[in-house]
Formats: sequence, C-alpha cells, structure tokens
Amino acid sequence: MSQKLVERLQQEFGSDILATGSQKGDESITVAPEKLSAVLTHLRSREGCEQLSDVVGVDYPEREKRFEVNYLMRSWRNNHRVIVKTDVEEGASVPTATGIYHSANWHEREVYDLFGVRFAGHPDLRRILCHHQFEGHALRKDYEIERGQECSTPEKLFSDEDLEKAARRANNLITELGGVVDEIYPSDLLTVNLGPSHPAMHGALRAEVLLDGETILDSKTEIGYIHRCFEKEAEDHTWAAIMPYTDRLNYCSAMTNNSIYASAVEKMLGVEITPRAQAVRVIVSELGRIIDHLVCICANLVDVGALTNYWYLYNVRESIYHCLEKLCGSRLTTNYARIGGMSHDLYDGFEAEIRERLDGLVKGTTDVMNLVSRNRIFLDRTVDVGVISQEDALSFGYTGPCLRATGLAYDLRKHAPYWGYDQYDFDIPVGSNGDTHDRIMVRMAELVQSRRIVLQALDKLPGGPINVDDHAVILPPKEKVYGSIEGVMNQFKLIYEGIKVPAGEGYGFGEGANGELGFFCVSDGSGHPYRMKVRPPCFPIFSAFSHIIQGGMVPDAIATLGSLNIIAGELDR
Repeated sequence: MSQKLVERLQQEFGSDILATGSQKGDESITVAPEKLSAVLTHLRSREGCEQLSDVVGVDYPEREKRFEVNYLMRSWRNNHRVIVKTDVEEGASVPTATGIYHSANWHEREVYDLFGVRFAGHPDLRRILCHHQFEGHALRKDYEIERGQECSTPEKLFSDEDLEKAARRANNLITELGGVVDEIYPSDLLTVNLGPSHPAMHGALRAEVLLDGETILDSKTEIGYIHRCFEKEAEDHTWAAIMPYTDRLNYCSAMTNNSIYASAVEKMLGVEITPRAQAVRVIVSELGRIIDHLVCICANLVDVGALTNYWYLYNVRESIYHCLEKLCGSRLTTNYARIGGMSHDLYDGFEAEIRERLDGLVKGTTDVMNLVSRNRIFLDRTVDVGVISQEDALSFGYTGPCLRATGLAYDLRKHAPYWGYDQYDFDIPVGSNGDTHDRIMVRMAELVQSRRIVLQALDKLPGGPINVDDHAVILPPKEKVYGSIEGVMNQFKLIYEGIKVPAGEGYGFGEGANGELGFFCVSDGSGHPYRMKVRPPCFPIFSAFSHIIQGGMVPDAIATLGSLNIIAGELDR
C-alpha cells in the first residue's frame, strides 16, 4: 500500500521527486526543500496522511548538502506510511511545516536544537532539549561527546510582548462575552510556574501559566531537565550495549522499551525471533503496559482527591513487580530483552504466579470502578476537562490511549501487528470526548484487554529456544566460551566490536504504554549506530499541553497532566 502511495506521488509531482527508496519495508521519497510544503500539504489533504509522526535529522559531514531531514508520515485510516526526505546545506533553511501539522512545532525545534538546521517561518524556533545557554549542536558529528557545558540561568518563557498580547486577548474575550471592558493591563496578569519540582507535575516538567485570576489565559512549557542525550550515547555504544539505556526511557514499562528496540534492530538485520521469544515479549510487554497504566491511573486519581483508590491498584502493581524482580533481578531497569531473543527464559512457576496476580488485578479494578465511576466529585473533576478533538490530537501526533480517548480505534498491535499479535483476541477500547475522564477510562479498559492477552499467551506458550541460533547476533553459550577458542573469539568480537548491522536505515516501532514508540536506525555497517532517533510517544502528547489547558483553571491543568501520563525519562531522553 505504501509503495502505491509513492507511485501516486511520482505521478503527481513528476521530476520534483528527486529520488525514491525502499529499505527494510520503509518507502521514501526525496524532494528539494522548496517543494517540501507542497508535498506535505498534498499528503495531508489528498492522501489522508493526517499525522506527522516525527522529524529526524541526520548529519553527513562529507556531503555537499550536509543535513538530511526525514519527515515520517502516517495515515491511520488508510494504514500507510512514507518517509519524505530533503537535503539541506549547512547554513541553509527548510520551510516550516507548522502550518500543516501542529506536531511540526516541537519536532522542528528538536532538529534545530541538536543539528542547527533552521526552519523558515517557524513561529518559535528555539532550543527544546538542551538549555537555552547551550552552545553548539550536540548531535552533529563534530560535537565531541565528552564536551560538557555548565548552564544554570533559568529561561523566562513569557516576554513583555507576550504579556501585552495576552492582556489584549483578555479584553477582547470580555467584549465577546457581552461584558464591559474594565481595561486589563499586563501588570494585572500573573505568571505562575507549575514545576519543575512540584509533585503534582509527576516529573521534572515546567509549565509557566499566565493567569487572569484562576483562569489560564496562556501557557508555555519547558522540558529537557533530565535530558541525557540518549541518541548521542547510542552512537558511542554497540547496538547491544544500548539495551540498558532503553530501560531509562519509560521506566514504568521498561520491558516494552527493551523489546521494541530489539525488534527495530532485528528489522535492520533481517532476523526473525523464535515463536517462544515472541510470546515472552508479548507477555512481559503487556505486563509492562498494566504496570504503566496502574501508575498513571493511581496518580491521576490522587490528583483529583481520590486517594483510597491508590492502594487498591498499587497493591496489584507491587505484586506484579515481585514477579518481574524474580525474573530479571530488577524492578524498573530490567534489561531483559536481547537482539535476537531474550536474556534468559521464564523461571519455573512464573505462569502460575502471574495468573494469581492477574486475578488480583480484576478485584482491584472492580473496586476502583465501584468507587469512582458514578462519584460526583470525580466526574466534576474529569468530564469535559482537558478536552482535545480528534483532529487536533492527530495533528499534534497523539498515539496510544490519549488518541483512542478521542474515539479513534487505532492500535499498532492490531493495524501493524508484530510478535504474532494478530493471533490474539482482544478489543481496542475508545472514548468519545477526548477529555480527562475518557483517558482514564480507556486505560482502565486496556487493563482488562492486556490481561486477556497475557492469559492467551500463557495458554499457548510454545516450547523451543528463547534465542535465535545465530552467533553473529547472540552471545555463545558459556560452556563454549570457557571450553573453546572459537567461543572465546565469538564472545570477544560481539562484545567489543558489536553486532554488524548492514548499512542502511529502517524505522522499527511498536505500541508502547503511551503510544507509538519508534526507533529510526541508520547503520554504516559497523557495530555502532550511525544515527539512532527515538520517537517517544510522550513528546508530541506534551507538546499539546498548553493548547489543552488554555481557558481552564490550574486544578484542571493538574488533572489533565496526570491523564496524559508524561514520563520525563521518555520525554527528555
């Protein structure tokens, strides 16, 4: 289907399509920067590509046009994808796509921040992950990874000009509502920082809100407080050595990160894992989804004053963690998946213990639903609070439960199945209003569906090996390492030189707890990635936060944020 899309684009734009490509199942076209806006507009209006999933910069210093900018386009309804590429010289610019897709705002800022590529016409082109005092661009190949910088001056997000514009908007609003304008001046408005250290922000997130009384007139957000430059570190590590770093993305569902990353590299290698490894990945990923949703729902209910529910659900989470700790030796940073399989097989008794925990999940969710489903305070705090339309959600790049809460039944496990998900019987819960209530209820319903999937996987768990029989990918058994020179050399080369991934690029993705988690991999044929771009689901979701909370009140903003489930480790990378 994606190949036919490329053919239609060639017919429409002719020689303006400079090149086409097909690598690892990903179709791409290359256009000149001056044709980019026309192609993106056509994809949205004529081809149903309602979402710009990501914008990926790649630095090729040896090329005349040094930077390659990749636009990852997706049509949810037509279920096709295409990558639009454009090459740009150092010092030149690319036209912004912010007038076509809301998600382009933050994606383009990230490319500017980390590569220095400018986007002409962008309304707010400033750094986003690195500090505003940072000098240079961290993902350029000539930026040394050891080079540190001390940046400490906080950034004022609202300028005096912003305050004057907000005061004029407040006056206009009063007039539109039929009121008498008692002139509001910028000095009458109050700026308040929510975060980055307030516990209600659920992480190191900052939102500076502009208040007229209790009403939020405007808001600006700041992220990057725990930015570790995952992607720069990835270029300095072997493909296998990156695995522990994926734990620290969404640390509430680390096993899901592990497994999706491994699948992305396996796609590059052309490796198909064993049936048992697929089933184990399904089991641990769904358990990760359950834990992640429990954390989100519990914290969100506490935000709106429903503290008792926290204990009902957190006890279930803790019981599942006991099993995962027994399986991996760790709770949060599990490091369980491996390229080509898993670190080790399930322990004896795992199946029975998980079944018992899942029975506890049923009781916990039932108790909570009985407490909150018709509770007047809960409904007042969540219904019609933090509303986002389906159209805006798609334009901002929403995926996962937050998108499904708007009524769109799209789930990568169904629509782009992997690990044999098409063999499992489960439903896709959806909301209708796209508000805080729907986001909570969708996650509650997904707990039930994840439980169904895990039970089915346990029922038909296949036997056989947990890893592929390929020692160019999987470390040799210890008896070979200690008993033969071939085993020693095999181990040594895989550890020190890394898995040799064929040159090329590919985008591997899966349904993370918060939505589409993707890894755009570029290989030069060595044991290290040339470029590794993470597509974290939280990033586009939080980019819409200011839009959602505008016109509401501060308590509504806190309830809304909790329902979005922003994980700072995943957001900042």
